[in-house]
Amino acid sequence: MRIRVLLVDDHLMMRQGLKALLEREGLDVIGEASDGRDAIRLARQLQPDIAVVDLVMPLLNGVDAAREIAKISRKTRSILLTMHTEDRYVIEALKAGVRGYVLKTQAAPDLIVAISEVFKGKTYLSPGVSGALVEAYLGKTDFLQAPLTSRQRQVLQLVAEGKTTKEVASLLGVSVKTAESHRASLMEKLSIHETAGLVRYAIRIGLIRP
Repeated sequence: MRIRVLLVDDHLMMRQGLKALLEREGLDVIGEASDGRDAIRLARQLQPDIAVVDLVMPLLNGVDAAREIAKISRKTRSILLTMHTEDRYVIEALKAGVRGYVLKTQAAPDLIVAISEVFKGKTYLSPGVSGALVEAYLGKTDFLQAPLTSRQRQVLQLVAEGKTTKEVASLLGVSVKTAESHRASLMEKLSIHETAGLVRYAIRIGLIRP
């Protein structure tokens, strides 16, 4: 049985390269998305076996996209593709239900193995991150738990991308008043009281690119 894969990356050339790699290995790329929200729509529609998801994407980051995909397509297992080796990213991804964590620097040799292992129900971590994860779980490495909820991260990302409160409300499917409340609670929680500060924080935690 051919494994059905959804590719999610905002860089067209990256998607094209990954698609060629996967199809050469006999995998079936059934859909492509360039942002996290489109990924959720396609996952609901196509019900892929595997979603290969970039970490940093417009509108919705890879971790929160993977969390939502798991809710609306229970058969789909997500693999995160990223440049980040820091343990906090790995642990946050695993908490969100991500089953594979592959570094872009090792994507060609690692991704095929990761897809095969994750499809079998296993968890796969690139060698460059597994050591950090073990150290963190053993308590030998200090890392900060993400202080924000999934919804707060979504609001932070959209605000940092320059979306108005009305646009945030529309994208999240909530009222403008609710979006304003989310933004206010986010600022209070972070003790950041201006948009520029939110942008800097979003860049620092890897939600958006500088």
